[in-house]
Amino acid sequence: MNMQSTFKAFRVEEKEGSFITSIKEMPFNTIGEGELLIKVHYSSLNYKDALSASGNKGVTRNYPHTPGIDAVGIVTSCESGKFKVGDEVIVTSYDLGMNTDGGFGQYIKVPEDWAVKLPKNLSMKEAMVIGTAGLTAGMSVLRLTETVKPEDGEIIVSGATGGVGSLSVAILKKLGYKITAISGKETAKDYLTALGANNIIMRKDFEEMPNKPLLKPIFAGAIDTVGGVILENIIKSTLPMGTVTCCGNVASPKLDLTVFPFILRGVTLIGIDSQNYPMSYREKVWNKLSNEWKIANLSDNCTEITLNELDEKVDLMLKGKLKGRTVLKMDL
Repeated sequence: MNMQSTFKAFRVEEKEGSFITSIKEMPFNTIGEGELLIKVHYSSLNYKDALSASGNKGVTRNYPHTPGIDAVGIVTSCESGKFKVGDEVIVTSYDLGMNTDGGFGQYIKVPEDWAVKLPKNLSMKEAMVIGTAGLTAGMSVLRLTETVKPEDGEIIVSGATGGVGSLSVAILKKLGYKITAISGKETAKDYLTALGANNIIMRKDFEEMPNKPLLKPIFAGAIDTVGGVILENIIKSTLPMGTVTCCGNVASPKLDLTVFPFILRGVTLIGIDSQNYPMSYREKVWNKLSNEWKIANLSDNCTEITLNELDEKVDLMLKGKLKGRTVLKMDL
């Protein structure tokens, strides 16, 4: 399989009820099952990774474990021949990094159906700047733009400094939309403006809107990444025949709504499940992200780290103190 007998991985272990992280030398015979062996060049840090690294059993049931729901690298073996040795491939979501050892290791072994070829117009680093967050943003934009055009009105994006939100803002700007960004960070206004936001609303102000069945209709559409009261108020503030996508529930999975926005205004709410999104849609979104949706200087919109820096960044992410994308360059 490989000349070397071990590879490095960021491992999370459970000891007496506590979870301890360290960089381990892993024997290849522990790598698990799958038709496709990939040498990982880059991964990225997502909220699910931070939860997995902290011992969240709702994300990862069994430990020890290697997180990392994103990976890009080079095929070193493929049992079926679907991919050739040397092919550059992306693996995002599915069960990678959750209950299957993920991209925070130098090698992964996965089902071949989880992989998509790296588009020619993307570098491996750019693919991980995009990652699951950008793929989710792309899926959200794709569904939103099927029904809402730039001339229809303003789009509101929640969690706009996060991975999904920031890339959604950047893509929508490139497509000519006027954007309002919701953020809980006063210090992020310049960052959001540079991304392409025309207006910025502080999260606390948006959460404190009157608790009525309907609010003043303002937005032609929305990309929500947080759920809870924010999503409730977005739906209540959407113009007739507007479209709202939702892909997260970090604020809350619950909605306290009447049916009035849907019946009286014809608002459409679309859920985005990036984990198990069909491959045909994934390939379509990756193609757009590497061509007409590609963001200029994409690699500039990230912080690049090594395995040794993961612990610190996981802690910052759990505290809500990370901005934009964090990309892990594997030590090969």
